[in-house]
Amino acid sequence: MPNVSLPHDHGQSIEQELAHMPSVENFQTVAEIFKQLGDGSRLRIFWLLCHCEECVINLSAMVDMSSPAVSHHLRLLKSAGLIVSRRDGKEVYYKAAPTEQAETFHHMIEWLVKIACPTPANHN
Repeated sequence: MPNVSLPHDHGQSIEQELAHMPSVENFQTVAEIFKQLGDGSRLRIFWLLCHCEECVINLSAMVDMSSPAVSHHLRLLKSAGLIVSRRDGKEVYYKAAPTEQAETFHHMIEWLVKIACPTPANHN
């Protein structure tokens, strides 16, 4: 990144950080993933799929939602690359994608739940 001449000099050097700052496109990708996870129902479905492989009907029962609603969330999660599917006969099974991205978001969700929703067990 070229030397940036800032309008105000606050006595700090930011050039090194600017040189390592991710691209605008990278930040946009992250924002798109956060949009996918910005819905509580979608978060619950993703969290479940990090722990098991399931079909739409069972997921619907687990989260108390209609199958079309669950299917909608699954399409969005799949388009974000956070889940994968496999067909076995007429049934389609879903699970978290075997990627560092999906694993990181799973850990982040669990961490945020732990700090945002403290329980007596979390204080030990």
